[in-house]
Amino acid sequence: MTTRTGGRILVDQLAQNGVELIFGVPGESYLAALDALVDRPEMRFVICRQEGGAAMMADAHARLTGRPGVAFVTRGPGATNASPAVHIARQDSVPLVLLVGQIDSAFTGREAFQEIDYQAYFGPIAKWVVEVDGPERLPEIMHRAFATALSGRPGPVVVSLPEDVLFAEADIVDAPAVKTTEAAPDPAAIAEIGERLTAAKKPFLLLGGGGWDDTGYAAVRRFAEAWRLPVGCGFRRQSLFDNDHPSYAGHVGLTVTKELGDYLQEADLILTLGSRMSEASSDSYRRFPHQGTAGQALVHIHNDPAELGRVYRADVAVPAGLNRAAEALAALPGTNQPAWAEDTERLHQGYLASRATSPANPGPLQYGEIMRYLAEALPADAILCNGAGNYAIWVHRFLRYRNFRTQLAPTSGSMGYGTPAAVGAKLTHPDRLVVAFAGDGCFLMNGQEFATAVQHDAAIVVIVVDNGQYGTIRMHQERDYPGRRSGTELKNPDFAALARAYGGHGETVEATSEFPAAWQRALASGKPALIALKLDPRTITPDKFLDA
Repeated sequence: MTTRTGGRILVDQLAQNGVELIFGVPGESYLAALDALVDRPEMRFVICRQEGGAAMMADAHARLTGRPGVAFVTRGPGATNASPAVHIARQDSVPLVLLVGQIDSAFTGREAFQEIDYQAYFGPIAKWVVEVDGPERLPEIMHRAFATALSGRPGPVVVSLPEDVLFAEADIVDAPAVKTTEAAPDPAAIAEIGERLTAAKKPFLLLGGGGWDDTGYAAVRRFAEAWRLPVGCGFRRQSLFDNDHPSYAGHVGLTVTKELGDYLQEADLILTLGSRMSEASSDSYRRFPHQGTAGQALVHIHNDPAELGRVYRADVAVPAGLNRAAEALAALPGTNQPAWAEDTERLHQGYLASRATSPANPGPLQYGEIMRYLAEALPADAILCNGAGNYAIWVHRFLRYRNFRTQLAPTSGSMGYGTPAAVGAKLTHPDRLVVAFAGDGCFLMNGQEFATAVQHDAAIVVIVVDNGQYGTIRMHQERDYPGRRSGTELKNPDFAALARAYGGHGETVEATSEFPAAWQRALASGKPALIALKLDPRTITPDKFLDA
């Protein structure tokens, strides 16, 4: 044991757990930790422009590695700025450790400068919130923080670090690196699932949730192939299954293809692996049986036992790690000639048809045509990021997710996620193409992180769909209060010029034919690049326009 400051003890615990990237905005509340990082060149502190963007970068890093993403923010407004990312990590089941510099312990309870009770503030959306009361507790607490973020259903942990704790010294040994073990499924439950599949006429496999790894991804494919099952991925979980695989039936998101929607109503067995069947995937809790729908059985496998029975009453409820459950399912014998084989083929063809066509939208720029161009131009390992807004409907419908961990998109529907996520992804995988999609409103919520991309040489491509409005809200407004537009119009900057001002590459595309050359110039620039698409504001979904 050696005498170290709390800041150094903290940083040493991060090193013990293999942390290579820390995303943050510096603050005086954790100067001791920043100082300790000087002696840890294997760890890179990524200087960001706003705490929300920093924590979203950490979230993206976690999704791509399966290890907790780490963000460091200062007290008060620094912590509250980061709260959207904590909510995203909670709803998306992402392991995130948010380190918050806190006021001096002696000032607690006096409403000191930037004082916040983090347990009260973050408690409803984090798996665990803790305030460290002494430097000697840091190895214990950081070990538990990483274990909690990773165990069961992954999620966010918030650690509050009083300034005096980081400056104080202690003699304490480091905790070992965290190792987690997944719970195995009950063999009897797996056997019952096999029996139910054998007896089924129209089964369906729905994938979702967090905590997957490469073994689980591969096992799901083997399971689907052994039974020739139709497979769908929940809202913004499309990279859990190869979209070109003949078993892939489509995205079970806010909308589904007609073929898939009809089949889900007719299915006699819904096998849900990892998904919570939340509001977006369940069509406001109407798409799946949770009140004993006649003729439709539900098998629910989830890595959080508390999720089972919380909303849905499953016929078979299995608490288990998703990867071990997938491997157990893949070991079932399967069948060569299932009754649903033609349905599986028909659903896949329906998915392909929906991806191939859409009506021409108003104006000279055809957004669907650009998406279809990108679907062919993007490499299979490209990482695709987006926030929230109607622009993302095209992304989810027309682009293909061929490989595991190629989609970064918040199921919580948080705007402003795409650009910082892309920065985090590019710093995690510098050798891969990373593309962020954003609406004009979405981009300007965290678009300043484009400067972070420039500073850290993260050559992302951001595609901004500029229609001069908060399009999703305008759509709902026109539907419910026709002709009474209020609070949705935007006057935007020249996005391409803004990108160039940051030191990146900028392009503006006003017609479909201009896009391929602009795309190639953006890639060839070697810089963070932004392509602004000028979209007619009447274009609101791939199939419907605002006039209607």
